[in-house]
Amino acid sequence: MTASILIKNQVKMHTEILKINPKNPQLSKIRQAAKVIKSGNLVAFPTETVYGLGANALDSRSVKKIFVAKGRPSDNPLIVHISDISDLKMLVDHIPNTAHKLIAKFWPGPLTLVLKKSKIVPKITTGGINTVAIRMPENKIAQALIRETGVPIAAPSANISGRPSPTIAKHVFDDLGGKINMILDGGKTKIGIESTVIDLSRKHPSLLRPGGISLEQLQSLIGKIALPSSIHERKSKLIHRSPGMKYRHYSPNAKIILIEGSKDKVKNKTLHLLAQFQKQGKKVGIMSISNTKYKSDMTVFLGNKLDVLAANLFNTFREFDVKKIDVILVHGINRKGLGLGIMNRLEKAAYKKIKID
Repeated sequence: MTASILIKNQVKMHTEILKINPKNPQLSKIRQAAKVIKSGNLVAFPTETVYGLGANALDSRSVKKIFVAKGRPSDNPLIVHISDISDLKMLVDHIPNTAHKLIAKFWPGPLTLVLKKSKIVPKITTGGINTVAIRMPENKIAQALIRETGVPIAAPSANISGRPSPTIAKHVFDDLGGKINMILDGGKTKIGIESTVIDLSRKHPSLLRPGGISLEQLQSLIGKIALPSSIHERKSKLIHRSPGMKYRHYSPNAKIILIEGSKDKVKNKTLHLLAQFQKQGKKVGIMSISNTKYKSDMTVFLGNKLDVLAANLFNTFREFDVKKIDVILVHGINRKGLGLGIMNRLEKAAYKKIKID
């Protein structure tokens, strides 16, 4: 199946925004949203990671609307969201013991499992391959919506393909307003980067995308897990079993330059590049690991709390867009724990990467 981007001349529609209580979602509003999905249309809703753009995962026509609204390549698989373990048994051919261990520990939560799909799952949902990515979200709004809809919900991030993922309803509307039917506004998402994705469809588990559950947490439970860079057939379409692997993602309008190295060397390189770009008349933003007061157009201190950084990463990218920043100089962080997921997003968003020995 060759990649294509499903874009049509869409008729602009009214996008209804329903504010909903994240702690105690109003059933009347959940039912309104469920009715939209059951009628074959699209609803954006919050999860604990980012906002998702939901459609009936088992209805090819509904799923196709996701690709059209987002301008998403058709070979980029979607994650299917469920609210009950019985749904998993319907969607996959086999649940290995490793999956049972991970489910017992991390579901509901920000962990996606890739397994061999059953015949009930349309190939458009899986990007044309024989595996399906599934997770059970922890967010109460997401859980209530899936239960009330009565079908698994396919839901990638609710943004234009390639843009920073949405962590508040406004981000969704900025990208998809007039292209989708409804947005459930449940406030800011908790984690801020997408779920961890682990492939259990083969003999040895592989980490396809780091996220809210760390590699260390997974390995402490099930042992060694291969990383994408260590998989020999990386260039094969079969390895792209997860969203976020094949295409440039998470990018603001500005060009991101990711700089890694010791603090002093990173600081000196940042000062050099800042002067160079400003001389060219560029507006420069900086995401810094130090408290250095750079004379940039916008400087954001990354801080030491990885959970705070993750929660605000995509919102920060969008703030740079509001300031019409041309170039963002980003300092790399340690890849341990949640840092691996954050660096994955920064690397995917980067126009250029610089490593200083």
